[in-house]
Amino acid sequence: MNGSFWSMVFVSRWSRRAVCAAALFACGAALAETPFPSRPVHVFVPYAAGGGVDILARTLGEAVSRQWGQSVVVENRPGAGGIVASQALVTSAPDGYTLMVVASGHATNPFLYPKLPYDTFKDFTPISILGSSPNILLVRADSPFKTLADVIAQAKAKPGSLSYGQSGNGTSTHLAGELLKKLAGFDMSAIPYKGGAPAINDLLGGQIPMSFNNAPEALGQLAAGSLRALAVTTTRRSPFLPDVPAMSETVPGYDTEVWWGLLGPAGMPTDLAEKISRDFVAALKTDPVKERLAKFGASPIGSSPEVLDAKIHADYEKWGAIIKSSGITAE
Repeated sequence: MNGSFWSMVFVSRWSRRAVCAAALFACGAALAETPFPSRPVHVFVPYAAGGGVDILARTLGEAVSRQWGQSVVVENRPGAGGIVASQALVTSAPDGYTLMVVASGHATNPFLYPKLPYDTFKDFTPISILGSSPNILLVRADSPFKTLADVIAQAKAKPGSLSYGQSGNGTSTHLAGELLKKLAGFDMSAIPYKGGAPAINDLLGGQIPMSFNNAPEALGQLAAGSLRALAVTTTRRSPFLPDVPAMSETVPGYDTEVWWGLLGPAGMPTDLAEKISRDFVAALKTDPVKERLAKFGASPIGSSPEVLDAKIHADYEKWGAIIKSSGITAE
């Protein structure tokens, strides 16, 4: 990422907060007169159309729009690991009409991009954790590795002999592998790909012995029998793969997942953030939403703003140390 990019997107935090304060005053006066929402709400997605985050945003947008009687317009703004969409959000008015669905990488971006044009904590209003999904450690169906213990045994017996595919430096699949190395006490090489699908292609072709992938990318291949899942990365087994062990069954303390959250710009009134949170939580409880999320291996959550805020802080602390010790930087 070059200097011209940052010069284009940089906005002084002091001036931004002054703008937010003025907008908050106007927003409060408007809310006193007009129930929210009285016009379409825009939701930014920091990734391309068709991916898991996009599907989640559009599914929830349809459900919430029926509650509100107003359109929810999903706008894909991919680029720079979510920074492009985040920058657009933090310069928006804190009136609830501009929101963003983020993935768990939102909490780790400060370590991967040291010159972020916003503050991860001060420039956003947390609203709700929307859902989560495990990552999965995959091997080919004919792999000699039958269990996670087999992988660990070879990695320790033959240091440096193993590698794993992941969907890009600093992604959740990359960090899943680094956490395994740290907790299990062995080394293996991380092979970065431009997304999870290319990693699976090389896994199927025998170029790599294993790969960490998001559930939506893996479920189809698992159902077809071409891949085998050794473990899911959450502390408990996934309801979508009940026969696959959790990583923590072999490596105590292991726990990581992909989660998605809803944010607004800093300065949103507390009652407005809580209302939007309640409405999205209600949408997550509806059968059509639960059924759609289940198709790509996601579990609905729905939380208060405080729970999302705590999650972002916890992941920041957890992954910061690992990213620094592993020397991971954004591609």
